[in-house]
Amino acid sequence: MVLPTSGPVRLLVDARTLIEPVHRAAVDELGPALRRVAGYHIGWWDADGRPSPPGGKALRPALTLACARAFAHGPPAPDVIAAATAVELIHDFSLLHDDVMDGDETRRHRPSGWAAFGTTAAILTGDVLVALALRLMPPSLTGVLADVLVDLCEGQAADVAAETAASADVEQCLTTAARKTGALLGAACRLGALAAGADPAAADHCRWFGVHLGVAFQLVDDILGIWGDPARTGKPAHSDIRARRRTLPVVAALASDTPAGRRLGRIYLSDRGADEPVQRIAELAAEAGGRAWAEAEADRRVRLAFGCLDRADPRPAAALDLRGLARLVTSRDR
Repeated sequence: MVLPTSGPVRLLVDARTLIEPVHRAAVDELGPALRRVAGYHIGWWDADGRPSPPGGKALRPALTLACARAFAHGPPAPDVIAAATAVELIHDFSLLHDDVMDGDETRRHRPSGWAAFGTTAAILTGDVLVALALRLMPPSLTGVLADVLVDLCEGQAADVAAETAASADVEQCLTTAARKTGALLGAACRLGALAAGADPAAADHCRWFGVHLGVAFQLVDDILGIWGDPARTGKPAHSDIRARRRTLPVVAALASDTPAGRRLGRIYLSDRGADEPVQRIAELAAEAGGRAWAEAEADRRVRLAFGCLDRADPRPAAALDLRGLARLVTSRDR
């Protein structure tokens, strides 16, 4: 099957269709208890094992497949599909563990994995998904997946540490976003290019396309976590504000040295702000420039991503696909 050029949404649908048999076969190797949690988290069935409508966008597999298509003609090779599936398994793992660490009880409009099955089951399922991903990878590419796992964990550690730090630096938080979110998108792109036979320099340009896109994606996600519509995000309104998370717009607002930023700082850094209405906190973050900065930085990162893509010199049709995917995931009703 050759991915069509009929638009980014079609690419996501086709990516899900391409990887699903391999994805399901990998999860079916698990015992009943962990298989049940994995399939629920992925969106294949409900907590009782009844089939559910598919969940998730399959963005990372779509990037892998599109980057492979940028350097190879014809249908995706088995190694490309295996790499795309492995990337999605790593994404599944990261979300399961993130929800545990963040205490998020909801994902995609229903209870998160740990909320439905317990913390222990969610952690163990995330661990075994990593093993399944490594088992799928072509031997020559397992190092790329190992590298991204280190980046993901280091990025998450830095993110957790920033929540209790006395102050937060915008550049440090952008670096954390590049590791926590950008690393996996970068690996998805790099793996697709390498599995299709691209030279290492071109594959590295693809990686940086994905890293910058990942930072833009995180910025948009952070905007939606404060100002997004719960009907679209699948999370409660102002979820990040309620949890007092120092997401990128909040960090920029805190660093603004404006009256609104200073007021926001007093709320975030002391218990006296516990009763402050979340709507007012969101307004302060916007007044201090946090939202405007995040939107501008997201746009800048997309431009950087496109520059890296141009340097990779992909086939024109695939370049259009990748640009379309980038625009789709960074313009989510912000």
